[in-house]
Amino acid sequence: MTAIPSKSEPRAYTVTAITRMIKTALEESFFDVWVEGEVTDYKHHTSGHHYFNLKDENASIRVTLWRSAAAYLKFEIRNGQHVRIHGEISVYEKQGNYQLNCRQIHPVGVGALELAFRQLHERLEKEGLFEASRKKQLPTYPTRIGIVTSPTGAAIRDIIQIARRRNDSISLIVYPAKVQGDGAESTIAAGLDYFNTREDIDLVIVGRGGGSIEDLWPFNTEITVRAIVRSRIPVISAVGHEVDITLSDLASDLRAPTPSAAAEIAIWLKEEFQESLRTTIADMANELNYLVQQARETLSSLAERPPFRRPFDRVNQLQQNLDDISKHLDNAGKIHFDKHKNRLSLLVSQLDALSPLKVLGRGYSVARRLPDGPVLTSHREIALGQKMETRLSKGKVISVVESTSE
Repeated sequence: MTAIPSKSEPRAYTVTAITRMIKTALEESFFDVWVEGEVTDYKHHTSGHHYFNLKDENASIRVTLWRSAAAYLKFEIRNGQHVRIHGEISVYEKQGNYQLNCRQIHPVGVGALELAFRQLHERLEKEGLFEASRKKQLPTYPTRIGIVTSPTGAAIRDIIQIARRRNDSISLIVYPAKVQGDGAESTIAAGLDYFNTREDIDLVIVGRGGGSIEDLWPFNTEITVRAIVRSRIPVISAVGHEVDITLSDLASDLRAPTPSAAAEIAIWLKEEFQESLRTTIADMANELNYLVQQARETLSSLAERPPFRRPFDRVNQLQQNLDDISKHLDNAGKIHFDKHKNRLSLLVSQLDALSPLKVLGRGYSVARRLPDGPVLTSHREIALGQKMETRLSKGKVISVVESTSE
């Protein structure tokens, strides 16, 4: 609010009033300016806004890049970058500082897209997404090929034409993707993810025809690169012309210089395969005939040998050998039997000589205490009045002890 001065006092303005007057003057005078300098004190706020200083050798100005404008930013702002900014000069009233509100920002000396390409390439390369070791082997004879591209572009027409010429038995499944403009990378990634949900897809081709770097930019985005990397199905990248190299080319399992070249690589030549098959069958037949002829010659040679011309001679010889062996076995068995028979007779004689019955037969007897006592060897082993049994050569005697002596 403007103060009303008295006749004796000079006119004074409030801070807010003077600040707004300065702001209006600056915005009307510098509503469309380009400013060039070096980025310092860069901060990316959680709100999505970007704040930094732009300086040269003698001065510095505060720059604000609002989230709405930053959504179109292709490269990462970093301290030390030399940039050119388009916008208007304004005043941040709360602090009374003037600032440059950025609408566009371009790197000096290199294009924004080229700088964005270099920055993203550097970051993804450090993650190992372009390593040759993680690339998958392409199938030799794919039968169903998924294609992520525009359904109305020249790329799909070229691929279909080559498929008809090379092998009309291969199935082509097209995922209609947006391959240019805002949001194209999301549809490309969705196409790759879709084919990975199917079990019947052998190979995926992703790409488009030629164009400017802006036209090809969806294939230089992190969304597309990560979709290619996470694909379990081998991916051929075919973007633009032979001179165009995208990050999708570097991340894919194979880079084709054009969509037509991708079709030539992926679609095997049917006639060539059939000719190879015929040659293989002919080679196998020749080899089989050679083996049969060798077997016939070997059989004929064997048939001329004596065992085959007079087979019963060998049988008779073996029968004679068998008779000789049988005879030897009979003789050896008889000798062995007689040997053990004589030894057994000797042992029986020795056992009979030691038999207690022989001793009893010579007039001796054996006495034992009843009812179940041991054999008596001393008169001290039995008491008077006890019964004892005396075993004789023939029969036994039961008696009662009346007296004992030494």
